[in-house]
Amino acid sequence: MKIPKILVVGSLVMDLIYSTSKVPNEGETVNDGLSFTSAAGGKGANQAVQAARLDVNVTMVGKLGTDMFGDELLKTIKDAGINADNILRDETCSTAVSNIILEVVPGKKTKNRIIVVPGANMKLTVDDVEFLREKIAEYDLVILQLEIPLEVNRRVIDFAYAKGVPVMLNSAPYQKLDDDLLSKLTYISPNEHEAYGLTGIKTTKDDGSIDKEKVEMAAKALLAKGVKNVIITLGSNGVAFMNKDMFVIKPCIDIVDVVDPTAAGDSFTGAFSTAVCMGMEPVKALDFSNYTATVTVSKMGAITSLPTMEEVHALMKRNNYS
Repeated sequence: MKIPKILVVGSLVMDLIYSTSKVPNEGETVNDGLSFTSAAGGKGANQAVQAARLDVNVTMVGKLGTDMFGDELLKTIKDAGINADNILRDETCSTAVSNIILEVVPGKKTKNRIIVVPGANMKLTVDDVEFLREKIAEYDLVILQLEIPLEVNRRVIDFAYAKGVPVMLNSAPYQKLDDDLLSKLTYISPNEHEAYGLTGIKTTKDDGSIDKEKVEMAAKALLAKGVKNVIITLGSNGVAFMNKDMFVIKPCIDIVDVVDPTAAGDSFTGAFSTAVCMGMEPVKALDFSNYTATVTVSKMGAITSLPTMEEVHALMKRNNYS
């Protein structure tokens, strides 16, 4: 069987992770911090590493600063077996960093708050990706996110569309996207907040539960703009999938203690992209991706929490999934 080749063009971020039992209010200092750690991350890097750990060939394109965080991120990408030949270094600004605050309260699910300083990610240019105009045809799928300049994403989407290469856009963090761009996407994977921004349709009720009818409406609205397959991740409410042939909502697999939800969405996106490249039908791909994300939230950190194929299969077996 041919091993799929996935191209990721996207962000690399050093995560600075704090856990606390109390989040301070404005002007307040609290002495309730529980732990601190740092970990390689960024949506692009997370999704690239997740795909690589699921046994596909991955190439990543992005930009780092020339600081120690950049050195560490580049090493992490290479150690994952990812082709990093086109990860560039910029001497004019720092590597991107994110400040992640985890609110840990006994008896409740961990909540996260994230501030990103985009740094070198926003220095990636259309000229930096021009080499992909013809080369992109070598790949089975392209994964993109919105933590790099939109014009770079647009150029890569145009290259892929011209060569018939499927594109997965993880539309996070939210940006307004025009219909021309959307019409060239094979997959889009917003969360419920990003889906609201893209469609104006709120998919959750006041009590936090999902409104299935509104979820379907939001997915239909994105299909109407030309996206071929819509995936809306719904947090603890699961994930919805829609294309011209089907609509389904799959619940979360609630069989682990949630330690850190930071990279769950990226884990899901990387896993789903891998699954469809391997030929899985949508429902099976959704299940596989849900199990992958479930392993991820049971461990601390972003890249450090992303599971291998063996770990995912072990959890599926433990839950008697067939």
